[in-house]
Amino acid sequence: MMLGPSTGTDGLKMTKVLEPGLDARQLDSLRTAMEARSRQLREEIRQTLLKSDSEQYLQIADAVRDLEDDSFADLMVDVSLAEIDRDLEELRAIDAALLRLGEGSYGMCEVCDKPIDVNRLRAAPEALRCIDCQTLYERTHFQKFGHTL
Repeated sequence: MMLGPSTGTDGLKMTKVLEPGLDARQLDSLRTAMEARSRQLREEIRQTLLKSDSEQYLQIADAVRDLEDDSFADLMVDVSLAEIDRDLEELRAIDAALLRLGEGSYGMCEVCDKPIDVNRLRAAPEALRCIDCQTLYERTHFQKFGHTL
């Protein structure tokens, strides 16, 4: 963690806590981006839930009564739930990143404790690991059961 100089309202010099490698402007930009994405995800989840309430399983299952159509209705519900799960996972990661930002540990790799490159944080502001540690993590934590939504 670095201390950066700033001037208080009374004209006295103060120190402001800055994340390693990030200045106050970069932190504000990343915080703003994460807060905007958080609002967007919350709205997407809300819309998906409203959509599933208004149109999904019961209407389709009542309109058609054969096994294939019932399984199609089940599939549609499963896809909606997968979308919500994906959005919730990203939302949790963003919320955790905002907490780290408030605690002063944002921008540090959780594995090697080195600063995460600012370009990586711009691309994925919720990143927990630097690119080297993330690459190693992905190699060692590969899921063998195929792609997921």
